[in-house]
Formats: sequence, C-alpha cells, structure tokens
Amino acid sequence: MNRPKLEVADIFRRYGIAYREKHASMSTAQRRAMTAIEVCRTAALGGQIEQCDACGHQRICYRSCRNRHCPRCQSLARAEWIQHRQAELLDCEYFHVVFTVPEEIAAIAYQNKEVVYGILFRATAETLRTRAADPKHLGAEIGFFDVLHTWGSNLMHHPHLHCVIPGGGLSADGTRWIPCKPGFFLPVRVLSRLFRRLFLEHLQSAFESGKLQFFNALSDLQDPRQFARYLAPVRKKKWVVYAKRPFAGPEQVLDYVGRYTHRVAISNNRLLDIEGGQVRLQWKDYRDQGQQKVMTLSAEEFIRRFLLHVLPDGFQRIRYYGFLGNRYRQEKLARCRQLLGMATPVKAPSESPSPEDYRDRHEDLTGSSLRECPICHRGRMMTVETVEAHRRSEERRVGKECRSRW
Repeated sequence: MNRPKLEVADIFRRYGIAYREKHASMSTAQRRAMTAIEVCRTAALGGQIEQCDACGHQRICYRSCRNRHCPRCQSLARAEWIQHRQAELLDCEYFHVVFTVPEEIAAIAYQNKEVVYGILFRATAETLRTRAADPKHLGAEIGFFDVLHTWGSNLMHHPHLHCVIPGGGLSADGTRWIPCKPGFFLPVRVLSRLFRRLFLEHLQSAFESGKLQFFNALSDLQDPRQFARYLAPVRKKKWVVYAKRPFAGPEQVLDYVGRYTHRVAISNNRLLDIEGGQVRLQWKDYRDQGQQKVMTLSAEEFIRRFLLHVLPDGFQRIRYYGFLGNRYRQEKLARCRQLLGMATPVKAPSESPSPEDYRDRHEDLTGSSLRECPICHRGRMMTVETVEAHRRSEERRVGKECRSRW
C-alpha cells in the first residue's frame, strides 16, 4: 500500500507548536498523543539502516510511536487482536448493535471522559444482558464485546459503542445453547428504553457522589437543580440504539470488526491537502444519504477536533462481557463449542514465543513480508546499521511546555 501524501503528523509538525501555545489547558494525554504522532517514524525515535542482500538498495526504517491514537501504528495491533480472537468464533449468526447518547450527554462526557464513558460501557452491558436473560426475549446468558468510538465522520464528538454479539447464549443451567431467531437479535426499542433508564441512573449516582465536574458553558450544572433541569428533556428523548445487518457468517466477523477495534478518529487516507493553514479532508455525510463530501477546516480547528478523541491514559476502549468476559471465557467458550457441535480449536504450541522483531510479527500475522526488497522484489532487506534515537531536543521542548503549563 502506498504511503499517503499527507498525514496527521504533518499537520501537527507544522501547526502543533502554535496550537500548544494558544491552548495551555490541553490535558497531559493530549500533549503526549500529539508528541508521539509528531515523532512517529522519525529520527527522534531511532531505527535502523537496511540493505537488500540482492541489489544493494538501502533505506532507513525509523521506529513507530505505538500510541493508540496514531494513524500509522494500528495495523500490527489490529492483526494481533484478530489472531487472539480467531479461536473464540462460534458457529452461529453474529449481530452488530450500536448504542449512542444524545448531544446533551455527549457534552457532559467530554468534560468527564473516564466517568461517563465508563457509564456508557456499564449501561450498555447491563441492558444487553438483562434483556437477553429475560425469557420473554431470549432467556439466555449471552457473550459480547464492545468497542468505544467517540467521533463522527466530521470529527465532532459523538460517543457510541459498537457491540458484536453471537446470536444466542447458554441456558441458565448451562445445558443448552439457545439460538436467536434467524436475522433477529433483540428488539431495539426495548433496548433503547432500558439503556436510557440505566444510563441516567448511573449518571445521577455519579453526580451525587461528586464524580462529575463542570466548567465553561456547563458550569451551572454543579447546582443539583440545574443538573436536574438539564436532564429533564433528555429523559423524554428517544435514545438511539440500532442494529446493523447481521454478519454473513463467523468468518466475516473479525475482518469487519478489526476495522472498528483499532480505528482512530481519522485515517491519513482521508486527508487531501494543506493550503494556507487550511486542511481539506474527505468525510461521509450520513444526514445526506452517506454522500462523500470534502470539508475544509483551519489547521487549529482540525487539531482541536482530533484531540477531542484522545482517551484518558489507561482507559480500556474494548471490553468483554457475559461468556466472553475474561474471568470465565475459556471455560464457557468450551461449553458453547460443545453444545454447538464444534471441534476443539487447535492450540498454538506454547513453546513458540512471538517473534520480538515487529517485521517478523507482521509476517506471522498477515502473511506479507516487510523484508522483501521494494526495488528488485527478490532480495531481503537486512539491518546493516542501527540509528540512535535523537529525542533530547524533543524532550526538552515537551518538558518546557509542561513546566510553563504548571
């Protein structure tokens, strides 16, 4: 795949210093993400000089930043995640359900990311498990995983969860696999109403325990009466829960979902150009039948929108529930496979550790080689020299910014 002509890193390198100086209130996580993207695959991180053992072609390969918000650093993480999930696929229909919150809640979420995003995960999981366990609907323990996205195609703040769910579950006594109706998981109207109630209950509890903070346009919400008044219309709104078309089969699930699990706010391929401090990018307007359009933003506004989606340090954006929950996953998956008449998956030899070199890991996971010479396509690129990292000037700059901030 050809490298995009323009990257998010290019915008940060050109306009990042001015943005940092103007926006001193940036979080530490946002500053760290910006710096990581700026230095990704540059001399700041070091690397190696490689030479083809057939034609003698040389190239410099710099190390990646591995930041989860970097558009260039997700392919290997995605391939590793897919490999780990392969053995967990069940021979049944799979469903894709999306839970989203109203704009009023999104505004609170932006000022309280860790708390409100956590509530989003919790309320969604409780909704799915409660309704699936109800004998009126499925009457089974289901398993699923959720992936948090916080953006829309226009890069504005739009928190929502993508849930991937096998079409059925275990009976209460664990002796039967109870399948969903073909092509149908659970009624979304029923899910929506329960999701709204549970979410608002958890949000109210967080407010009463002092876990929420409000500032700028929302500062009045610190008053309990104002908070209640703000939420009153939200309690009457229809909250959006919708089911996408079921997957064609288990083999399609990971290929499709892998695009969601390690996606960042915008890929480099959507960037068109920078001209006079303006960034042009492609976006899909879902309010206009998904039409592809071109948007122009100032560099400052582009950076602001990108940074809206930097998650708090350590926040888990992929979570597992029910019989896919980490604690009993292997035991319950084995039971599911048995009830579905599936063969036991062949385990990879435990004595074969993953290769340490990222190029070997990439080849193991994807089947494509990063060592093949891009010129002659016959030889292999061999490391002939190590390039030391040159991070001192970058560290001094970031350190100076942090000191001036505090």
